[in-house]
Amino acid sequence: MKKAIGILLCTALLLAAASPAFAGEAPDALTFGADGTFKILHLTDTQDDHHPAAAMIALIEEAIAQTQPDLIVFTGDLVEDSRVGDALTDDDPLHEGVVVKGMDGEIDHDATLANIEAASDAVLSVFEASGIPFALTQGNNDHKCGITNGEWLQLYSRYAGNLTFDESDDDLGRIDYHLEIKNAAGATACNLWLMDTGRSGIDPQSIAWYQATSDALTAANGGTPVPAYVFQHIWTADVGNLFVPCSPFDSGARCKDGKFYRPDPDRTTGASVYGYAPCEASEEFLAWKAQGDVVAAYFGHEHVEGFSGNVDGIELGFTYGLEFAKPGPYGYRLITLHEEDPARIDTALIQYTPGLKGSLLNFMLDDGPLFPRVTPGLKALDALRNFTISMISAIISLFS
Repeated sequence: MKKAIGILLCTALLLAAASPAFAGEAPDALTFGADGTFKILHLTDTQDDHHPAAAMIALIEEAIAQTQPDLIVFTGDLVEDSRVGDALTDDDPLHEGVVVKGMDGEIDHDATLANIEAASDAVLSVFEASGIPFALTQGNNDHKCGITNGEWLQLYSRYAGNLTFDESDDDLGRIDYHLEIKNAAGATACNLWLMDTGRSGIDPQSIAWYQATSDALTAANGGTPVPAYVFQHIWTADVGNLFVPCSPFDSGARCKDGKFYRPDPDRTTGASVYGYAPCEASEEFLAWKAQGDVVAAYFGHEHVEGFSGNVDGIELGFTYGLEFAKPGPYGYRLITLHEEDPARIDTALIQYTPGLKGSLLNFMLDDGPLFPRVTPGLKALDALRNFTISMISAIISLFS
């Protein structure tokens, strides 16, 4: 089940018990609840600095209170490395970013680390206060801000409830790991893959680690793959295979490389802002198919994207970001897993768009009926509106 609902901001926090896990240590197993469900709150892209936006913090608090998850998964870009201008969202209105550079143009490590610690604490302290365990993946901005993944792991380990650790031991130092979810009998029922996509995407070493670890889990499960769910910051190009060629007069038409595509209405829910094009299967996707374990994969990185759909038996989905220094929509995703059927997944995508009524992004997202399947019979004004939106998409594609 997939749905989108509006929410109101408040400051309620949910309190629950959790056990900490420190850098380099595999955490205690997660378990399904007495009701046979396991709820994951997917958050991504706070991308803020040591002057955090109050609205961003409040939305995280509200997301936790509304969903009451068993686990929080945050898929990267915890901090903004460096950017000028933040749309007046905090008490430092002309600056956004944790990076401090010296007169020689090099990053001042100690000053930058202090900013990173303050920026991270604004978010991680909320997770800790909720009492809910949390797991993080690295985003491109986290990689660009001048500290190592080892230092990131040390920072995460200060917080009760942290489950983040490095399991892959590759020479790039990427933080790849997995978390198992046990059923009532104590057996592994589900698995979560948490992958580090570095600055630009997944690395072959990470894929090789995934394959080897998946093989071990399958063997321990009597030769049957354990249903698994992938979380990573940067999306796979396979997202483009949710899209089909279309006319610029079609609802949902978006431009990519001079051609127009829209989400396939038979396989996709939600709406896209950017254009994506069909492509050959990526090495990561081919590995998922070969291993036979991945049910779904969820991504961040694009901030304003909130849609999902099925590609060759695997659900691929974007979750809205939380960076209030950029235009919304903002939001989060609730994923509910089921003990009696671990390969069954229910998701709810929650969108929050403060003050954006009538804005460009809402205009593009609000395409009327969800991706009408045919263009014949469209009223002239509807066709003109669709064409206008697709031309806006073409302009956006020139700068993306």
